[in-house]
Amino acid sequence: MANTSLSAVVRSIDKPLLFAGAFIIAILVVGSVYTMVTAGTLTLLSPTYLLLQLKVASFLGIVACGMMLVVLLGHIDLSVPWTMAASAMIAAAVGGPWAMPIGLGVGLLIGIVNGIGVAYLRVPSMIFTLGVNVVLRGLMVMLTGGFSPSSQPTDLMLFLSKNDVLGVPNPVIIWALVCFAVAFMLKRTPLGRYIYAIGNRESAVYLSGINTRLVLVASFALCSMLAALAGMLLAGYSSKAFQAMGDPYLLPAIAAVVIGGTNILGGSGKLSGTVVGTILIVLLQSVLSVMQMPEAGRQIIYGVVIIAMLLAYGRGGRLRL
Repeated sequence: MANTSLSAVVRSIDKPLLFAGAFIIAILVVGSVYTMVTAGTLTLLSPTYLLLQLKVASFLGIVACGMMLVVLLGHIDLSVPWTMAASAMIAAAVGGPWAMPIGLGVGLLIGIVNGIGVAYLRVPSMIFTLGVNVVLRGLMVMLTGGFSPSSQPTDLMLFLSKNDVLGVPNPVIIWALVCFAVAFMLKRTPLGRYIYAIGNRESAVYLSGINTRLVLVASFALCSMLAALAGMLLAGYSSKAFQAMGDPYLLPAIAAVVIGGTNILGGSGKLSGTVVGTILIVLLQSVLSVMQMPEAGRQIIYGVVIIAMLLAYGRGGRLRL
């Protein structure tokens, strides 16, 4: 009877979460064995280390939450890197209490432009957002001469990035709040239901009387605003806003979404999977760094793990909400 109940529980868990959880455990075991053999301690299992990894993962996690909204539509946003950089650099340059609202406004404007290009001009999202990313890079170089006018983040950006509440880092709390808001939107609001429906069959949703173009614009706007938020938090964490600060977050954000079980063609996926995928990627990068793996070896292992995760459940069909 107990075995039957256990089997039922296991079957009820999404396959992507099972595979991602197994990989996380394997990564921690391998890393812990390595540190035990080389340093004589289980550093990777200490609460301090794990909390630090959650803090590092929070920046990627916020970006991945926004990217998931776009991927659920069957699109992709390649303007994320310079959305992060431009928002952080402009916010740092403005300074004062209006810095972060203006940074979020920059992200909102970029998202609206992306949405209009994809929804109204019908340009493929991969092409349009890549073009916007290049335009943003050129604009920032032109406006700043290649440097941020003031790379020093504001006090609020520093507080949100470096302080903690009862031992929990502020970025982790912000990531949790973002996850709660996105999950609520996807499950409890018409916009969330429209996003899933458009990802499955946009033409059918359009014929049902829903303004699919506005849904696309709203989703791209939310994606860019979350990227802008992550960029400003990263600027506070790094104590400066700098060129190309968002470049390392594009492919990992997409990988976290896909590894978490979201269909790259849209229409299905769960936010919990994206969270687990984010943690998996950050832990993998950290363990490879601790093991002093050469950069070439890191990239090979990183790619092999991602491919293995996708092959493990890629043919299992779409997830249901």
